[in-house]
Amino acid sequence: MRSDVIADAAARPGEQQVAPAGVVPPRKEKQPVTAGVVVAYVCVVLAAVIFAVPLIYALFSALKPNDQIFAVPPTLVGDEVRWGNFVEVFRFGPFWTYIGNSFFVAIAGTIVVNIVSTTAGYAFGRLRWRGRDVVFVLFLVTLMVPQEVLVVPMFQLMQWLGWVNTPQALILPFAFTAFGTFLMRQFFRGIPYELEEAARVDGAGPLRTFGSIILPLARSAVAVLTVFTFISFWNSYLWPLIVVNDYGYLGTLPIGLATFSGQFGTRWDLQMAASIISMIPTAILVIVLQKHLVKGIATAGIAGR
Repeated sequence: MRSDVIADAAARPGEQQVAPAGVVPPRKEKQPVTAGVVVAYVCVVLAAVIFAVPLIYALFSALKPNDQIFAVPPTLVGDEVRWGNFVEVFRFGPFWTYIGNSFFVAIAGTIVVNIVSTTAGYAFGRLRWRGRDVVFVLFLVTLMVPQEVLVVPMFQLMQWLGWVNTPQALILPFAFTAFGTFLMRQFFRGIPYELEEAARVDGAGPLRTFGSIILPLARSAVAVLTVFTFISFWNSYLWPLIVVNDYGYLGTLPIGLATFSGQFGTRWDLQMAASIISMIPTAILVIVLQKHLVKGIATAGIAGR
């Protein structure tokens, strides 16, 4: 098999085969609607409602005056609709700085995690070397250690490196993730080994095989890892709160949301408006990569048998 044929097949992994001219493809019979299917749809709708109610409450609270959010009896809509709360959020402290820092940390962290997890997953899933399975099991053990347990030693390490209150302290400690490595390994193990053998016959080394054949086939898994990693960095609160001293310089969006709660009260209207604003980037990312997310989760779940 020629290398250009392999590369072309790898570049279009999900392309459907076109039936020859004059051949009518068989029709798919409609599956009968069973009680299990109905129950499944009902459960999905109920779960969607449960998750949507807090978002709807936050949106309507963001449009109320602050003194009417906890009014008794409660009302969904206040006496007036205050769209100006979304504008006032940006006047309440360095909110643009929080957004910019969150974008930088989330994007840079996602890129670093993708590079590390894909290469490590390829090494654990496709390469054969002594002690591979033992090292992988030890790597997975880190999933059982809560992050809160590691906060103190990680902070001491940042002090020793002189990284306290620096951007790299928000990114590099989380570059090596067992979850990302496990996800990519499971996906890579589901790719046929014949592709690598054909590439090896054509003279391709491990790096070229990984970059030209394996990685293009793993676009769906990379999309899943991208979304999960971006959301994790975007919503991180505890670690930035500890390792950052100057919030006006390196404060992230979750820290900015906490600034609406002060000693003399909380601006719930602005906090709800800021929360809605903070959800927009992650919602857009999930919508854009939705097709790859579903395919990647389904494929990674059945791979690596």
